[in-house]
Amino acid sequence: MSSIRLRLLKWLLGPILLVNLVLAALVAGLAWTPAQVAFDGGLQDTANGLAARLAAGAVPQLPPAAPNADRSWFVVRDGHGRHLAGAAAFPALRPGAAPYDAEVDGEPVRVVALAVQTADGERQLGVARTLRQRLEVRSAIVRSLVVLVSLVTLTLVGVVWLSVSNGLRPLARIRAELAARGPGDLAPIPQASVPYEIAPVVAGFNELLDKVEAGARAQRDFLADMAHQLRTPLAGMQLQLEWLRARHARDPDTVRSLGMMELANERMIRQVNQLLALARAREGRPDGQHAPLDLAQLVQETIQFFVGQAAVKDIDLGFELAPAPVEGDAFQLRDLVDNLVDNALRYTPAGGWVTVSCAQEGDAVLFRVEDSGPGIPPARRAAVFERFVRLDDKTTGSGLGLAIVRDIVLAHGATVVLDEAEGGGTRVTVHFAAGLAK
Repeated sequence: MSSIRLRLLKWLLGPILLVNLVLAALVAGLAWTPAQVAFDGGLQDTANGLAARLAAGAVPQLPPAAPNADRSWFVVRDGHGRHLAGAAAFPALRPGAAPYDAEVDGEPVRVVALAVQTADGERQLGVARTLRQRLEVRSAIVRSLVVLVSLVTLTLVGVVWLSVSNGLRPLARIRAELAARGPGDLAPIPQASVPYEIAPVVAGFNELLDKVEAGARAQRDFLADMAHQLRTPLAGMQLQLEWLRARHARDPDTVRSLGMMELANERMIRQVNQLLALARAREGRPDGQHAPLDLAQLVQETIQFFVGQAAVKDIDLGFELAPAPVEGDAFQLRDLVDNLVDNALRYTPAGGWVTVSCAQEGDAVLFRVEDSGPGIPPARRAAVFERFVRLDDKTTGSGLGLAIVRDIVLAHGATVVLDEAEGGGTRVTVHFAAGLAK
């Protein structure tokens, strides 16, 4: 995955470093040239002084050297190059030339050569001096430039890094805003504070969000409309089947066939109701539209429908309800209670028990459904929250109940835990977040 930050840093820091190196070389050259000229000027002055003494007929003599100063040599030769005075190992002289480099006794030196007119004719005078001080000065210049260029480079790197980070801050803000959204929040990104350069990207992303929202809304509307449209004819079919069974009560074959048709119709009605509940759960609502309610009262109102069903199956349906104030959507929470209790009754054998409880514990509200059914293996507990997953083909159902529960729990910012009840069976606990508990 490519990074805009790295690309910007590469294209900015690369030229900056190259320019710094070129400037450092130029500054080193500009700083060394005057020093070289000054050293050559001092050597030239020494040579001029010796030439004046030689022209006056005196014996040339080098001034005493200062401590830690460069070592110096001189030589005097006649017009034919014969040695007259000074260092015999002095290199060849080039009178009239600019100062040049040579070697004396194997050590690099800088040489100045002059042609001097004396009473005895033309003489050649040469003065040489080692390069120790020059090299020390040049090293000091290079060290200073390295430190200066390093500081300037680090400063520029920091400035470029901060500038790039500040320039990319709108992207980081948009990313953080999107990361903080809920799974169903498809609201467009506000473009008021978006920089001009990324405005087309944000506009395109908002168009994509609009398309996704339109598609999701169309899917939810279709599912809800289909469920609503199917419930009425199915209910009418159920009445007609009951009437036919009463009309042909004396015909066992007809009664058996009608009973199977009623069972299939009831299953279809339940699946339609679950599809409608799933559509409501998937739609979700922003937390700001949740209304305060007492979960215990909602459970008490909802659970009455299952009392007769539990009695028919000889199941002990018990309640342990304490005040449990939460904020939520009443329709979705009823669907949650319906599906959990219905699942417990379906999978609990005759003579078993189902206990429904809710209470406030600290800053949270717990809603729990326990049963004495066969239980759910730990390896399958995560899978049962997926759509159309069923553990027992012998029990009627569509495999949507716990999927609906999962979506409702997510819409309310809660969590659901599935584990084993005491003495076997299944225990489902919904933990409402502290922010929703009052």
